[in-house]
Parts: sequence; C-alpha cells; structure tokens
Amino acid sequence: MTTHDHPGAPAGAAHGTPSELGFSMPAEFAPHDACWMLWPQRPDTWRYGAKPAQQAFIEVATAIAESETVFVGVNDDQYENARIQLPEQVRVVELSSNDAWMRDVGPTFLTHPDGRLAMVDWEFNAWGGLDGGLYFPWDKDRRIRTKIAEMLGVERFAVPVMLEGGAIHVDGEGTLITTEECLLNANRNPDLTRAQMEQVLRDTLGVEKVIWLPRGCHLDETDGHVDNLCCFVAPGEVALTWCDDPDDSQHAISREALAVLEAAVDARGRRLKVHKLPQPGPLHIAEDEASGIDRLRHSHPRRPGDRMAGSYVNFYIGNAVVVMPLLDPQRDGQAREILQALFPTRRVVGVAAREILLGGGNIHCITQQQPRCR
Repeated sequence: MTTHDHPGAPAGAAHGTPSELGFSMPAEFAPHDACWMLWPQRPDTWRYGAKPAQQAFIEVATAIAESETVFVGVNDDQYENARIQLPEQVRVVELSSNDAWMRDVGPTFLTHPDGRLAMVDWEFNAWGGLDGGLYFPWDKDRRIRTKIAEMLGVERFAVPVMLEGGAIHVDGEGTLITTEECLLNANRNPDLTRAQMEQVLRDTLGVEKVIWLPRGCHLDETDGHVDNLCCFVAPGEVALTWCDDPDDSQHAISREALAVLEAAVDARGRRLKVHKLPQPGPLHIAEDEASGIDRLRHSHPRRPGDRMAGSYVNFYIGNAVVVMPLLDPQRDGQAREILQALFPTRRVVGVAAREILLGGGNIHCITQQQPRCR
C-alpha cells in the first residue's frame, strides 16, 4: 500500500495529485467489484439496541449481494451476531466503527486506466465536529479508510480536507454535483473558498466541472448532503427529490435546485435531463420510535414529532439491482416505477427502510461501492 499526503489544495504535491497521476472517480452506475457496509449497533442512534435497524441492513446487504461482493464491517462484540444473521455470501469482517455510515466514513474509490484501484482518505469530523456534529468521538470512524486500504493493498491518497462521501456525486465523465450548504459549511473547511474547494475536487477526483446546488433536503442533519437530494443516474441525467406542496419547505429547495440544473451544462457540454422523484411523506418520528434510544450529551437528539429528511433519491445502484428505500405506502409504487424506467437493465428492489431513516440517513448513506478494475 502506498500513501500520499496532499495539502488542502493538493496541486503540486510531491508525488502528484490523483488527477495528475491519471486517477479519477467512476460513476456509481459503472461496474463494481464490491460494496462496503458497516453493522449498526450505536444505542444513541438506533433504537432498541439497533435490532430493528440490523434487520433493515441485512435486507440491503442481501439485495446488493445478488450481483456483487458485500463486505460488512463489524465491531468485535457484534461479530458473532452479525455473522449468524447475515447470509453466507456476505463477507463479515472485523472493522471497528463509531457508527454505521459507510458512505461518509469509508473511502472514495478511484480507478486508473491501467487497471489500478486507489482511494481517497478525506478528513472526517462526524458532520461538523463539536459545531453541529452528530456524535463524539469519531476516532474509530477516522481509521476505517486506512484499514480498508491495508486490507485491499491499494494506494491511499490522504487529503486533509473535511468531506463525506454523501456530499458528492459524479457522472464518471468529468462532472460532479454537490451542495454549497455542505462543502462550504464553516464547520467543515472554514479556510477554503469555493474556488479552492473546486480545485481540491478537480485534483483529487479527476473531475472538470462542478455543479453547485445551494442546499440539500429540508432538515437533513448532514448539513445538506447531495445524495439525499440529487444524483446522477446516467451521463447527462440526474434524479431530483421533488415536492409539489408550496407550503412544504422542501418545495422551494427542489425548485431552487431545478433552476440550477436546468441552466447547467456538464463537462461534455450537455444540458442535463432532470427526472423528478416524489418526496415521501413528509415523515415524522412517532412517539414509540423516539423511545428506546440512549440520550447522550454529544449525540443528535431524536424526539417525537421531529421531521425526517426522507428521500427516494437515497438509493444504491448495484451491478444488477437498484436498492431503493420503501418509506411511504402512498408514494413507494410511483417512485419504484420511475426508478425502474431509469434503470431498465437492473431490477429495482425495495427495502423497508424507515428504521434506517430513523437513524438519520438511508440506503445510499450506509453503502459505498468499490469500482471494478481491469
């Protein structure tokens, strides 16, 4: 394993930036070798010892494992429980974590035209550190990328910039979408300007064009991750969370994003085609769902009546399946039909995902694809 350290704007680093070395981040809809997940158990995030959440994670892992290897990282005290419950084809590995959001604490994988795999090791502060972060400490989460690099024996580019995987989406052809609310948040990288952050993304991920959406979904506790609002489904095509109710705060956010997307061109000069996915709900935490959670001083509170940032955009694109969250019986069917039309060569699998949403994210948030290499 080779490690490269890069400054905040990594141009001119001793070994060259990932982009200069020929690496880039593939799209999620490109072929995968594997998917990485973590096992939920944190009692201040997941109710009732995370037993309901574990069942949802099992369903997600099982669906993805139909067409690609799935690794589930588990703390030692839950290893035997996870190994017994997860299907045999899912690989369970001891990989200590503070919580189960592999999209954000796991590596951003890069590929090279010569067939090499590498990864980016961003900084991580639990979505804001002590200024709005969701829990403390995050020391185990911070080591996950290094451990996976060791396990796979691949190059690791250490980039001292605070960035979570859910904050970015790429089309694999030079275009990246993100939100200003997250990447320019003072609790992430207060010393980086928008232009400097764009340069970091170009140097690290091999992209040429960055499309900035103003905000993420309403009340998204990650400070507006793009993967809950908008994602690439093909080159030149995105799916966008949509709300038709003008009295709903999501209404203005979705229209604001649509205006930016319709005015944008991607790195290849194409206008974007926008597919609207209806917003589920609105969804709120029920009285019984707020019980059974440990109340800790440094943890994000989960109270009865709180609105959750539910979104059908938070799905995972596997090799042969698209695993989507089932969140609202009145809209699940419509969302599934839209996704099936967008991915005609893949089977759309719905997983009851409210238990994942109760923890603050969804299917895309708990997964991280490892792209296929030649």
